Amino acid sequence: MGELSVVNRMNATAPQRNDLRRPLVDTFGRRITYLRLSVTDRCDLRCRYCMSEVMTFMPRSELLTIEELALIADAFIARGVTRIRLTGGEPLVRRGIDDLARHIGRRLRGGGLDELTLTTNATRLAEHARVLVEAGVRRVNVSLDSLDEDRFRLISRTGELAKVLAGIEAGRAAGLAIKINMVALKGLNEDEIEPMIRWCGDRGFDLTLIETMPLGVIDEDRTDRYLPLDGVRDRLAERFTLEAIADRTGGPARYLQVRETGTRLGLITPLTNNFCDGCNRVRLTASGRLYMCLGHDERVDLKTVLRSGGRGAVDEALDSVLMAKPERHSFRIAGHGAAPAVGRHMSVTGG
Repeated sequence: MGELSVVNRMNATAPQRNDLRRPLVDTFGRRITYLRLSVTDRCDLRCRYCMSEVMTFMPRSELLTIEELALIADAFIARGVTRIRLTGGEPLVRRGIDDLARHIGRRLRGGGLDELTLTTNATRLAEHARVLVEAGVRRVNVSLDSLDEDRFRLISRTGELAKVLAGIEAGRAAGLAIKINMVALKGLNEDEIEPMIRWCGDRGFDLTLIETMPLGVIDEDRTDRYLPLDGVRDRLAERFTLEAIADRTGGPARYLQVRETGTRLGLITPLTNNFCDGCNRVRLTASGRLYMCLGHDERVDLKTVLRSGGRGAVDEALDSVLMAKPERHSFRIAGHGAAPAVGRHMSVTGG
């Protein structure tokens, strides 16, 4: 049976809101309501802060099927997860991604899910935007680190800025709210932060700045590119009126309103300002490994659990797995030549 027909069959029998059971609460009293669901570790870009130029990806045979991803999503929704973000790698390179979005999106209509979102580099967003909107996706995060064509190619190694911008415009035309994610890189794009704020303001986009995260071995030394965002905020405050606001979107960003542009500016600061106290999320890799924390290696193999015991076994596993969720991550930028804080790449765990 093909994946599309399997998903259609599951849609006909998808459990509804009344299957809600015990909420997922860790040993620190934090309720887990947010699942980042990676559908692939592959990406059509090779951003130098994220990947090595030559990467070895998982064999496709090791990945969860679209049906299995949907079943696991249902299991989490049944336990109180109300937000799911589809991630990668680049999720839009995964065959069957539209079917998965349609299946999960059905849970938005009284089925326990409040929001389905997606993180993408937008290279293929023009092809998928309309289907995503029809599935119930209302906003997407787009990774965009430069508005200069040559610099964008330098950072991404293989990217075409025009294609990304076309994807963004197609997404907006289809009705998606766009938030730009920009990794702040010392000596590489720090001079573009102010122009990016103005560019986003002109288009009604939110912008989130992100400190580089020490995940996976790359071809460069992250120490050279680490740009603390507390200093960036101080410099921006000399040019803009920044007002702290209480808005939250389920992730780790803390938001400011830029009065002059109307931009909502998020700051994700894993190194200068630990944000773990209110952590409400877990991450599932495309191969079925559930990580309690981006910055730790504690995990459970839900693929094996699912294939050996079915949906009920997954539900039982979730009862015990949260005991391994740490209080906080252990990210650090060590000295030159030091190993990364976590050996796996961001594309493996999901952005």
